[in-house]
Amino acid sequence: MLNQPRHDPDTTPPGGAATSGAAAWDFAYPRPQLVRKQWQSLNGPWRFAFDNERRYRLPSDEIAWTHDIIVPFPPESQASGVGDRGFHSACWYQREFLLQPGGPCVLLHFGAVDYQATVWLNGHVVARHEGGHTPFVANISDVLLDDAPQVLTLLVEDDPHDLAKPRGKQDWQLEPHSIWYPRTTGIWQSVWIERVASTYIRKLRWTPVFEGYEIGCEIFAAGDICSDLTVGVRIWHGRNLLADDHYKLIEHEANRKIALSDPGIDDSRNELLWSPERPILLDAEVTLRHGDTVLDSIKSYTALRSVAINRDRFMLNGRPYPLRLVLDQGYWPDTLLTAPSDDALRRDVELAKALGFNGVRKHQKIEDPRYLYWADRLGLLVWEEMPSTYRFSTKAITRMVSEWTDAIERDYSHPCILVWVPFNESWGVPNLTAIQAHRNAVEALYHLTRTLDPTRPVIGNDGWEASATDILGIHDYDCDPERLQARYAISDAARTALFDQRRPGGRILTLDGFPHRGQPIVLTEFGGIAFDKEQQDEDATWGYARAGNEAAFLDLYRRLMTVVNTAQMFSGFCYTQFADTFQEANGLLTADRTPKAALELLSAATRNIRP
Repeated sequence: MLNQPRHDPDTTPPGGAATSGAAAWDFAYPRPQLVRKQWQSLNGPWRFAFDNERRYRLPSDEIAWTHDIIVPFPPESQASGVGDRGFHSACWYQREFLLQPGGPCVLLHFGAVDYQATVWLNGHVVARHEGGHTPFVANISDVLLDDAPQVLTLLVEDDPHDLAKPRGKQDWQLEPHSIWYPRTTGIWQSVWIERVASTYIRKLRWTPVFEGYEIGCEIFAAGDICSDLTVGVRIWHGRNLLADDHYKLIEHEANRKIALSDPGIDDSRNELLWSPERPILLDAEVTLRHGDTVLDSIKSYTALRSVAINRDRFMLNGRPYPLRLVLDQGYWPDTLLTAPSDDALRRDVELAKALGFNGVRKHQKIEDPRYLYWADRLGLLVWEEMPSTYRFSTKAITRMVSEWTDAIERDYSHPCILVWVPFNESWGVPNLTAIQAHRNAVEALYHLTRTLDPTRPVIGNDGWEASATDILGIHDYDCDPERLQARYAISDAARTALFDQRRPGGRILTLDGFPHRGQPIVLTEFGGIAFDKEQQDEDATWGYARAGNEAAFLDLYRRLMTVVNTAQMFSGFCYTQFADTFQEANGLLTADRTPKAALELLSAATRNIRP
């Protein structure tokens, strides 16, 4: 029985019912760690048109709307109502909405728009944003119409052939090939508005301090009131009030550590510690006041836990913790990078746990915050990885630094995040062994990430050619269990062979000048057994090995898992992959999340337990 959330904030938008034709996303508050009651979803039907010829420059250009689209599904998806996977470099969106009553300040939020967005409200530019995976917000208070529908228009520019932008697994060829998949253009996460006071809570950051049994709390306000601002922070464990603190804001900011009562005994301490086995969350309420007047009140949550490296082991809450991860690319057949619903995100977290894993490696995707919410609530570690560029240039690195910084800022407070990974398999930095600038980029992103978040381990470049890294990640798709066993034996001779002679993927594991210094070793990609339950044409699907039937699939999976669970060299592993993804039929689940064998058998194999 999976753990159920004790308290889920009221996330139903005003009015109770979804707009006609809108998706189930209307019932899920898009930003789960800073929740307000006064909000309004703008998901649902919008007008839409492609503009590859750049015929239009302004909303007043009498745009010829050719489609209705269901936001937040991208136009390449069938669920959007458009379903066009051709090459499109620009598109337009538009819809009207009526404002519901509330505070004097109105904020317009976009969860993610790929890639460059220009936003108009009632003919006025209110926002410009670059970056396909991170949120942005606009204060639209000054351009609102009185007692009339508000007209919201969006231009999105997204060159499908640009290899110097962070694009992850989005293919630059017309049809998906090899390990790349359909493109995502335009809006692909929720759009919503909320009404707030003229001074409001702009940002909230939580930092667990395990050693001191404290919770770090940073609060940032925005608005026109600068003096006599105070903030109250209350934290609960269930019905038990742990803290009720009040602080004065200086220049719209407060930064405090909230001390929790330390019982001093291991069994008692564990009552408050978050882990996949016991995902204990602490509910919070933060209230902003000007004198005695309440300006803003938000609901949030945090957790007390630590992630760290100690010698050659990954540590969770001060204890060695073996990582059992599965690679998850976060695609769905009919909705692509956007999940079909909030329930689908929750179900993916539940399935990963049911398969016997304690974490996922979200591969080449900055996942929707609602997924992280369910991982926090239900107990699943998440390894976050920046979507890659595929061409090295100063422009590519500049874009990557900007978007990666925003991603870390967005997800910093989620207790489920355990590791940051800026680069994967030298993508975007293909000449690490020969070109110093490529090596500099990896090392710079490593140190930048450690600076922005010193509380979590960072892998500079996962898979091979490591330099700056806290964990040595290895990708090895040899599906012969006996060869894997011999390669990763614990003996000193095996270690020497691994780093000096054997080169999985045809690459060296560490760059010259960066020998292995005892960091934990994690087999971060392996397996990839293709098994197509529907027996489609084998030429249309692939994997790193192939099983002809369920019994053969389960037998090979068990034998591989026995090797990686018992190899003392590893402090963890990540199996490829969670679900079939288009032409890759190497998931433990089909693309529609149907298990390829009984869940209890797969779970037992993952944990190396004989059923």
